[in-house]
Amino acid sequence: MIILGIDPGTAVTGIGLIRFRGEAISVVDYRAVETSPQKKLPERLKEIYDAVSEVIREFSPQYCIVEQVFGGKNLRSTLLIGQARGAAIMAAVNAGIAVAEYSPREIKMSVVGNGNASKPQVQFMVRNILGLRENPEPPDCADALAAAICHANRIKLEGRLR
Repeated sequence: MIILGIDPGTAVTGIGLIRFRGEAISVVDYRAVETSPQKKLPERLKEIYDAVSEVIREFSPQYCIVEQVFGGKNLRSTLLIGQARGAAIMAAVNAGIAVAEYSPREIKMSVVGNGNASKPQVQFMVRNILGLRENPEPPDCADALAAAICHANRIKLEGRLR
């Protein structure tokens, strides 16, 4: 099973794919979609949509996991992230892929064991879980991979509970 994780943002959207088989989790691919602040928002959202659509065509994931928006102090940033989320979710839905959402706290708790983990801590744990030589860069890629790992952990847990 291939799980696609998305860390949405209008400046940088992290994309990470893992393969989950039994108890084993391995990295398939990860990349960042960086959009120019000089472009208008609809153009940037289209870039995100197109990039996620391309990854879906290339790797055929069974699940798409999108990090939820948390209510920050900056309402404008929160709204922009919500729009980037929408572009990524629509790409998955249009491709017929199941979408799940987790809060940043749930993802960090699942991967690091601490819901308040820092970005470097998430990068470190993702690197170790996936057996990577280096931390995934930019950190948005580590966050996307962490979202996918979180879902794999949820699937494992549900399997054990049955």
